[in-house]
Amino acid sequence: MCLLQHTFLDANRNVMFAGDASDMKIESVDFYYLAIPEVLDIGDGSQDALLVRVRAGGYTGWGECEASPLVSIASWNCPMSHSACKPVSASVLGEQLDDIKDIGRINRKVRAASLDLLQADHTLSGIDIALWDLLGQAKGEPVYRLLGQSYAFPKIAYASQLFGDDPQSTLERARAVVRAGFRAAKFGWGPYGLSTAQADADQVRAAREGLGSEAVLLVDAGTVWHDDVEAARARLDVLQECRVGWLEEPFVSGALDAYRSLSRLSGSVPLAGGEGCHTGHQAIHMIDHAGVGYIQIDTGRIGGITTAREVALHAEARGVRYVNHTFTTHLALSASLQPYAGMESHDICEYPFAPSALGRDFTRMRLEPDATGCVRAPDAPGLGVQPDTTALKPYLQDVEIRVAGRTRFRSQPFD
Repeated sequence: MCLLQHTFLDANRNVMFAGDASDMKIESVDFYYLAIPEVLDIGDGSQDALLVRVRAGGYTGWGECEASPLVSIASWNCPMSHSACKPVSASVLGEQLDDIKDIGRINRKVRAASLDLLQADHTLSGIDIALWDLLGQAKGEPVYRLLGQSYAFPKIAYASQLFGDDPQSTLERARAVVRAGFRAAKFGWGPYGLSTAQADADQVRAAREGLGSEAVLLVDAGTVWHDDVEAARARLDVLQECRVGWLEEPFVSGALDAYRSLSRLSGSVPLAGGEGCHTGHQAIHMIDHAGVGYIQIDTGRIGGITTAREVALHAEARGVRYVNHTFTTHLALSASLQPYAGMESHDICEYPFAPSALGRDFTRMRLEPDATGCVRAPDAPGLGVQPDTTALKPYLQDVEIRVAGRTRFRSQPFD
């Protein structure tokens, strides 16, 4: 058995639940495509969303997919191409859901039956999150406890946002972070990496000036250099000068040799990456072979909370710090905190500081940082956060997918 499977089973072998299993079966899975009126060509993933609702045994669970909504919907409903290219629905509807082993079984079944359906991992992610939320409500426990963690430790919330169009804009954004009470911030994407090393240095210095000398500053290159080690190396001096806590995604997730080469040159600035991983093994390879100091996992992409927990345990065993990737909503934020809530030394988390109107309206409850700038996973059953379906109605998109005259999917209103 590979370590990826082994760690998860070991971590959950002794978890006990109050009450007996309720003999639940998955009755329905519904998808809601949500979007702001105009989606802009910027690195802001909060402009649209795919919300997932699962019902079983009188309970409802919610999840969120971090991927193109229409493509994910299609992977749920598409006709079968062959035995390893079935729609995700074939592995989920009607399945038994009595305990955490059932979630793992469903997760594996989807990956086997939809092996050649490349969007399946993203679609599975939202479903898997919803299954954990539902089971947590049925058992009266927060998800992190179902995962074998007894306590949710506080995580330093870093305000995640884009670089400004110019250094002055970045300076003002950094000052806004400080005024909001955060003691850590990440700037990324925007113009960074698209011009000269001097232009990038001006951006980083502006962010440091705006944050002050004590706050944690993180930089996200957004894979802009693909696998060009020399282009990334040219930016290291200013990152070291400004005491940047990490350089995130200088390269695409699969460029392991480039990551490893840069890690040998980066000195006091560790590398971070992994948000692009959509399977556990991809993340394991980054941990083991890329020289990263931080592995960043998005539960809405990796295969849900199930796979994220496996990666978190592997990271801990390898001395790599686990961090969530969350730029969108507080439903996604809660889901992303669950896999490492009980890991005390893995103490920083991405926080959606400036999402779109959709991201702001997504939930009634928000996981606000406390007086020390920290957030933690809720203690309420399940995820402890639910979508605000009333506020989301204006964002709901009307979708119909037809194949050979047959309706494969038709969007439904919230009920």
